Amino acid sequence: MFRNPSPDGLRFAFGTLTVLPVKVTRWDRQAARGGMLCAPLAGLVVGAAAAAVGLLLLLLGAGTLLAAVATAAVPAVLTRGLHLDGLADTADGLGSGKPAEDALRIMKQSDIGPFGVITLVFVLAAQVAALAQAYDASWARGALAAVVSAAAARLALTLAARSGVPAARPEGLGAAVAGVVPVGGALAVAAAVTVAAGAAGAAFGPQGAVRAALAVAVAAAVADLLLRHCLRRFGGVTGDVFGALAETAATAALVVPALG
Repeated sequence: MFRNPSPDGLRFAFGTLTVLPVKVTRWDRQAARGGMLCAPLAGLVVGAAAAAVGLLLLLLGAGTLLAAVATAAVPAVLTRGLHLDGLADTADGLGSGKPAEDALRIMKQSDIGPFGVITLVFVLAAQVAALAQAYDASWARGALAAVVSAAAARLALTLAARSGVPAARPEGLGAAVAGVVPVGGALAVAAAVTVAAGAAGAAFGPQGAVRAALAVAVAAAVADLLLRHCLRRFGGVTGDVFGALAETAATAALVVPALG
């Protein structure tokens, strides 16, 4: 699937998961399946752009904290902030403690409640802190962290779109991609992203390879825990839930290498 991704799948992935000028010509289940299988490739491009901005600032003499802020900002810009918005809305829905129907209605509201604000503050703070620590270690480690976290974030979307995961609503992006990816395909993509991350981390030795691969694995596991909780609370996935999963996975992938 990575060797010869379908053009429709690539267009779906980049057209729905980024602001890049890619026109989505098909919205059927087959195109959605290809798009979700290709999601980590979109993450690779987003992560590379984030790393490039961070490295450029460092080259111009900026400190690692400013470079980390810019690196964390690029994915938000390249997704129109949709994943962060989904994280905030999901936090408000979960934090409300209300039944599924009421929680979903809260998530559809345009404003952001206290749970959403608090979640955004801590998640973004964690991302910036972890990136700054990675840049402090070396510019290359910071760049690798940016790329791996972005790929892991989109891998979480691939895994969440696997067969057996229902949509919470009959409309929206969540309904369009819910259950479109065969479980075997999702696991194959997860294995490919994990191996690729480990290979990239090998530039820093065996420990670097293990840390990078572990970052992807832990990110996928943490996102899956959130997914299961959302399924229990909402009865399915929504576009907001997908956004929350992406940001959760990205944060976990950044924090893991920062430990120890």
